[in-house]
Amino acid sequence: MRLNKFLAECGVCSRRKADEIIAQGRVTVNRKTVSEMGFDVDEKKDVVYLDGKKIVPVTHYEYIMFNKPKGCVTTVSDEKGRKTVYDFIGREKRLVPVGRLDYDSEGLLLFTNDGELTHKLTHPSNEISKTYVVKIEGDIQESDLAALRKGVTVDGVKYSRCKVKLLGEENGLSRLEVVIFEGKNREIRKMFAAVEKNVVFLKRVAVGELRLGGLSRGAFRELNEFEVAYLKNL
Repeated sequence: MRLNKFLAECGVCSRRKADEIIAQGRVTVNRKTVSEMGFDVDEKKDVVYLDGKKIVPVTHYEYIMFNKPKGCVTTVSDEKGRKTVYDFIGREKRLVPVGRLDYDSEGLLLFTNDGELTHKLTHPSNEISKTYVVKIEGDIQESDLAALRKGVTVDGVKYSRCKVKLLGEENGLSRLEVVIFEGKNREIRKMFAAVEKNVVFLKRVAVGELRLGGLSRGAFRELNEFEVAYLKNL
């Protein structure tokens, strides 16, 4: 098994992050540092360490839906001392977030120790839809919506097609539903900045057809077997 896949299946991180960790020389196999991509391990015989800590394969997978409030970061710890998502779900479980929501964003965030599912849901080539409710300052023209649907370029970075629907206008704000299929860093905020609109509220409400529902801010629950099966079949 590829080393990055092994780390992901052990719930350490995503495959993409595993590649970064390996390249940094933080992983050893049978006490020998490995830094090349594509290294294979025998999960039954080889002993793998990350930062000197033995990596143990996962025997039981867990899947959690969390309603992230704004004002916390999607990391284990923060150098600025800000609250993290783990202050809500606990650090005793080795669960990693499936994607991220930035400090000022809120809504549906999945956590699991199932590396294969994490890889599937986050890899851009799979184009898993993510639905957001967005509020921007002022109104927005149909020409701007058309530009967003087609895909915009910001600072040389191309943001792919998306679905955008105006839901209404109230108190000087426009409320929209936005569906994206990638998940680049601060993607929606940058997309709207490209058409000179400022996002003041951003909430993820669905991954595929799995919806946040009535889960309270800061609360989490385990996914049921049907929800897990749905995500695996996306």
